[in-house]
Amino acid sequence: MKDRISSVDIFRGATIVLMILVNTPGTWSAVYAPFLHAEWHGYTPTDLVFPFFLFIVGTSIVFAYTNKVTNSGTYKKIVIRTLKLIGLGLFLGAFTLSFPFFKDFADIRFPGVLQRIGVVFFFASILFLNFNWKTLIGIAAFFLIGYWLLMTVIPVEGVASTLERAPNNLANWLDVKVFGSHNYKADYDPEGLLSTIPSIVSSLLGIFTGLILLSKQEKKATILMGIGGSLLIIGHVWDIFFPINKALWSSSFVLVTAGWANLILALIYYLTDVKKMQFGSIFRYAGANAITLYFLSSFISKIMGMIKVGETSLHGWLFDTVYTHDFMSLQLSSLLYGLSVVAFYCLLAYVLYQRKIFIKI
Repeated sequence: MKDRISSVDIFRGATIVLMILVNTPGTWSAVYAPFLHAEWHGYTPTDLVFPFFLFIVGTSIVFAYTNKVTNSGTYKKIVIRTLKLIGLGLFLGAFTLSFPFFKDFADIRFPGVLQRIGVVFFFASILFLNFNWKTLIGIAAFFLIGYWLLMTVIPVEGVASTLERAPNNLANWLDVKVFGSHNYKADYDPEGLLSTIPSIVSSLLGIFTGLILLSKQEKKATILMGIGGSLLIIGHVWDIFFPINKALWSSSFVLVTAGWANLILALIYYLTDVKKMQFGSIFRYAGANAITLYFLSSFISKIMGMIKVGETSLHGWLFDTVYTHDFMSLQLSSLLYGLSVVAFYCLLAYVLYQRKIFIKI
């Protein structure tokens, strides 16, 4: 695209910045509530971040593949990018400082954030290239309703299924059966197998938004606001029957998070692409190398947690020495540490952007 849509770049960058912020507090023992995930049902601002990224992946798919010739080379590039994302995610889960620099096989987590991004990108891209928007709406509805029925109707080993965190929760049970010790938690994984189905819809909903942004429709911001508000209402009504839940990526969670994504993107679009207001450049810089920044932040954070400094880690020593003071709360210290990490990666994003270094993954 010659004329880029600034709001999409800003939204993508802001999402990756928030992902880094919520993943790198000074200490997990002192975090302000909005920067924590909901314990199970319900959602916090932090629970919006990952679905926002999958949503904008879908929007970006529209920009990348609209009016382009689809051939074997296109599918090859999709497969390669998918494998890169999955490979990077597995590397993050497996890496350790001690030789041979990988955990014991039984301790490696198989699912993960990058793995889910890769799988969702693969299916959303293939679906977009092969079906029109009307068919995609039908597929999205089928996935969401089908997942709801799977989670509420099918018994688990003869016991009625539950949506609570329990052995007879179908998604949790399947993760334990398939992945065993390779889950994030002993009894489930927030990026588990069955919940990947509705997460694909998070990206499909982003595709619909992308189609609207590229269309010749007038008052696009108003249309997106209307869609966002409608999705929020439907999602919250569905919450009565299928609770909003990030760990399960429930169908109501998909609709509510896509609703918020449309509302926020509509506002940014109106301000930047309609009113031509100039703001958010730092987010555009971050969005240009979004996956690279996320991977680096996760990898470096992991290393800092492994390096020992006395009785603590390099991360713990830095937090205790620089950020912990009697005159401020531990929560504030923890947040300031996270903001410092974000500032570092924003600076890195700026340098990469100015030098025109865009690392394609």
